[in-house]
Amino acid sequence: MVQPRLLVAASALLLLMSSPQAADGGATRADAEAMVKKAVAHIKSTGDTKAYADFTAKAPQFVDRDLYIVVYRSDGTVLAHGSNAKMVGKNLIELKDIDGKAFIKERVDMAKSKNSFWQNYKFTNPETKKIEPKQMYCEKLTETVICGGVYL
Repeated sequence: MVQPRLLVAASALLLLMSSPQAADGGATRADAEAMVKKAVAHIKSTGDTKAYADFTAKAPQFVDRDLYIVVYRSDGTVLAHGSNAKMVGKNLIELKDIDGKAFIKERVDMAKSKNSFWQNYKFTNPETKKIEPKQMYCEKLTETVICGGVYL
């Protein structure tokens, strides 16, 4: 017979493991969705130039732990990058993750048929400097894709 305390402990552990919290106290999926929606609203209210500069300059409202905003044109060119300003202006359509997945191409292709979506790939976590599984939430806005992701 299973001890009641053991059953409670096992249930609590399962609940924690299925929690939407990201690993090591990073941002959650809900955080990513909220930040992307905030970024889209910022673009609509201030215009592309100001918003992209804010995202790239790491304005506090657009950076949260390991979560930041990136914006791509539909051809794969980076318009804003909240973790690495050197990426702005580069076309990354052919960029592949460690598994050979052309994730930028996949992302812009997904935006052609969906207004919002989640994407899985592997990327370097700016906090740990390690390649980790990542889930990116993206929303399409005209000819751009605005994204923010969480590490698993």
